[in-house]
Amino acid sequence: MVLAGLIHASWNIAAKKAGGDSRFAAFSGFVTILFWAPLGLWLGVRQLPGWGWTEWLLVAASAALHTVYFVVLLRGYRKADLTVVYPLARGSAPLLSSLTAILLLGEKLSAAGAAGIAAVVGGVFLIAGGPGLLRASHDPARRQRVRKGMAYGLLSGAFIAGYTVVDGYAVKFILMSPILVDYIGSLARLSLLAPAVLRDPATARTMWKAQWKYAMFVGIISPVSYVLVLYAMQTAPLSHVAPAREVSMLFAALIGGQLLGEGDRLLRLLGAGCIAAGVLALALG
Repeated sequence: MVLAGLIHASWNIAAKKAGGDSRFAAFSGFVTILFWAPLGLWLGVRQLPGWGWTEWLLVAASAALHTVYFVVLLRGYRKADLTVVYPLARGSAPLLSSLTAILLLGEKLSAAGAAGIAAVVGGVFLIAGGPGLLRASHDPARRQRVRKGMAYGLLSGAFIAGYTVVDGYAVKFILMSPILVDYIGSLARLSLLAPAVLRDPATARTMWKAQWKYAMFVGIISPVSYVLVLYAMQTAPLSHVAPAREVSMLFAALIGGQLLGEGDRLLRLLGAGCIAAGVLALALG
């Protein structure tokens, strides 16, 4: 999970620096499909013939949720700071997905696990700016930017929770291959995003020339972090894996804040400590 967290934080920083929209999502998805094609085809030939309606419907639902999530996240990165959008997205998602897993999938949560979730969410709140998120700033422009970041972060978190539950169900209960869930999902996501590219090919070419390095980075490494998470979901409760993913906040706080010059470093470090304590409580619980 630590490796997955580092990879996840890294590609989100790259996506923020790209400043792209749904076309960037399509670019990175296209790179994913091409780069990971040998592995996807090798597994697909063996397993896809055995898929039924349940498997295909789960992949379709996952693709739709992933697509909207990524487009909303990219828009949030264009409109606000990563150190507001990313923490709120990552912090609200585990709470929602863990509660869903407990209420709908019958998972149990100990007192230590509940405290761990609370610590993760509290740590994310501190990293995002702590009380400053509520007071924002005396600067109206800054206040509006923070509020936009909060809105996009929370909306992204809702979609993260959605696809986490869908994919977790697919790999844990239907026993679908984590690699195929992500790879076939990437194919489906690209079909949803293709119209944004084809609508204005000239602009898409211009954007590709400016963003291709970031698209290559995101397209190649982002599947690695998520597939690692899906494998973890097969052996551990979803209500534990979802919050534990937020170890990525440690890296986003220390690396992203430094590279992008956003946020207060002391609050970020304090929040990172809360997240570390929360992940430990989840592991023990």
